[in-house]
Amino acid sequence: MMSEQARWHLKISEEADRQVRGYLAERGYKKGDLSRFVEEAVRWRVLDRTTEEIRDRFTDLSDEEIDRISQEAIRFARMAKRTG
Repeated sequence: MMSEQARWHLKISEEADRQVRGYLAERGYKKGDLSRFVEEAVRWRVLDRTTEEIRDRFTDLSDEEIDRISQEAIRFARMAKRTG
């Protein structure tokens, strides 16, 4: 849930506006849901870009080495969550 809000003033193409509003309307979303939809889309895109940037930094590693490092990071995060 959004605790504090920032106001954005965006300009998008009419085609994109029709697409997103049609998508939301078909699924029963209300007018106020557009902000939540955009926020979720922005968060996913930032995650996607960040992941891509991280992958680019590790192109010299094998898939197995990346998997090992990922699993180690997951174990560390879970352990920190339990103790913190």
